[in-house]
Amino acid sequence: MRHKAITAALSAMLVLAGSLPAQQQQDAVATEPTPLDQLQIFAEVFGRIKEDYVEPVDDRKLLEDAIRGMLNGLDPHSAYLSADDFSDLQAGTKGEFGGLGIEVGTEDGFLRVIAPIDDTPSQRAGILAGDVIIRIDGEPTRGMSLTDAVQRMRGKPGTKIELTIMREGQEKPLLVKLERDVIRVVSVKQRLLEPGYGYLRISQFQTHTAQDLVHGISKLKQENDGPLRGLVLDLRNNPGGVLGAAVAVADAFLNEGLIVYTEGRVANSEQRFEAGPDDLLEGAPLVVLVNAGSASASEIVAGALQDHRRAVIMGQQTFGKGSVQTIVPINERTGIKLTTARYFTPNGRSIQAEGIVPDVKLARVQVAENKERDDLQVKERDLAGHLANPNGNAPGKAKGDPVGNLATTDYALSEALNLLKGLVILGPRQGKD
Repeated sequence: MRHKAITAALSAMLVLAGSLPAQQQQDAVATEPTPLDQLQIFAEVFGRIKEDYVEPVDDRKLLEDAIRGMLNGLDPHSAYLSADDFSDLQAGTKGEFGGLGIEVGTEDGFLRVIAPIDDTPSQRAGILAGDVIIRIDGEPTRGMSLTDAVQRMRGKPGTKIELTIMREGQEKPLLVKLERDVIRVVSVKQRLLEPGYGYLRISQFQTHTAQDLVHGISKLKQENDGPLRGLVLDLRNNPGGVLGAAVAVADAFLNEGLIVYTEGRVANSEQRFEAGPDDLLEGAPLVVLVNAGSASASEIVAGALQDHRRAVIMGQQTFGKGSVQTIVPINERTGIKLTTARYFTPNGRSIQAEGIVPDVKLARVQVAENKERDDLQVKERDLAGHLANPNGNAPGKAKGDPVGNLATTDYALSEALNLLKGLVILGPRQGKD
């Protein structure tokens, strides 16, 4: 039995080694001898489980679980991808899958929400970035693998699920009941805030995000009947996604220079991405909104625009995911998601575990509208016998304040718009560096 167990264990190791490039295998052999004593312990444990466990266990399941554990022990983002996981991952990058619409990660053994996705059950239920999911349908998540947790939350649309979460500032756990839905992620949305001032929201970086961005800006220009004076780019609660999409989005606002570079142990993990000409805004001011739910690809975009002084970054410090995951197929149906590199901003800053610090920090506040009506306040034009305006303007009531109204629904966005207007006003008077 032990001989069979050793053979199975070594076979599993060889399968994994065979999936690596030849040069990596040679480097690994050259730098570190095979730990035969640890392989013997692995085989011993394998054999003991096969012989003594209370119920029979399939060899394939044991070896698959061993692979899962090996990857889960590396970092919160490396994982084994079963056939279902592999399929779900491909569906997620294309923008449609069944589930709750929530991006999660693991931290100290706990399942933490990175960000809810726009217009999904998780957002409608009020789940927030930073929430810790402690139970899924009553089952504790402590120690649960990330892939297992995601698999449990995804499912057939219309089926129900209960999440128990802990939230900062709340003494007791919150029970959130949700119904799974078909998650069709619209990665780019846009609208005019005021004549000349556009708003563009990217909820997730997908394969088609760059094309959607170009189309969105074109629609804003058409609606404005001319070039934009400024744009707010909203990356709040954007959990990231496809690296190439982030590079293309940053490139859309830059004329030249480095966007991001990656460093890893092997040569093909070291890459540099440069911007090409043609800034879609033609130099118009740009304000980027971020928060603690802005992660990964969002941080690449924010970091590049910040380093090039192309945009003012506003909001809260971002999540801090500065690593690159590569999908490595093992066979036609399964694969592994392996952290292969760290990425750095153009100025050489690592975002890992630090995030992007905004140029203008905003507290998480909610503004309530003043109940005192403006039209009840006495002004000069209301006084009897007041002097007429020499420009001939007739006295009347001031128009409503769209920014003031916006402040009660989205305080951060109203502040971004105010800053954008200030940049437009000061722009022509600024000297060159």
